Amino acid sequence: MFARVNVRPANVPSILGGLTVRHANCSTSEFHYRKGTEIYGEKEPAEYVYQVVSGAVRSYKLLSDGRRQIGAFHLVGDIFGLENAETHRFTAEAIVDTNVHLIRRISLERVADSDFALARNLLVMTTSNLRHAEEHMLLLGRKTALERVAAFLLEMDRRLTGVGVVALPMCRRDIADYLGLTLETVSRALSKLHAYGALNFLGSNQREIMLVDRDQLSRLDN
Repeated sequence: MFARVNVRPANVPSILGGLTVRHANCSTSEFHYRKGTEIYGEKEPAEYVYQVVSGAVRSYKLLSDGRRQIGAFHLVGDIFGLENAETHRFTAEAIVDTNVHLIRRISLERVADSDFALARNLLVMTTSNLRHAEEHMLLLGRKTALERVAAFLLEMDRRLTGVGVVALPMCRRDIADYLGLTLETVSRALSKLHAYGALNFLGSNQREIMLVDRDQLSRLDN
């Protein structure tokens, strides 16, 4: 289930990365979504843009054969749901208990029409999303299972804020569906990387991973 936390006059910078734009007709809401709750569904109207305040979100498609392909993980500070069409292309779901800011897309577009800095930031975001999609396509199409898992760990290392430890909010099934692999293949790849001395597992659920040899992971990622 989800619950509204609060509603406040919009401070557009809070959802768009440090800009100084405000608009009287914009307002943001903060919602709480429990683990596993859908935030929006594929083909639903794209009325809002979202930013992760706490927790984590996965965006995915269900394929015709019932398999799930995760296209992206959205972590704290990330903005998602910004579409170039009227409907969402993916389903978004809370991985863990998650808080998000929402701002109406039409309000955001209205501000962007008159503010160059905001319009430029939206363009940068769109370009970044496109680059991520291209890199993900390359990863799925051209890399071995071990290379994919190494690339994933390095990506999470860049994006998560833990010092020396990658604390993964997602389970191995999520990782498998993101990398286009089976759960068993992901587990074997992680075990190999542990045996090679590239990483250590911390904690009972092994979601906290210490990257011992980033150079070795980087060589696999190239």
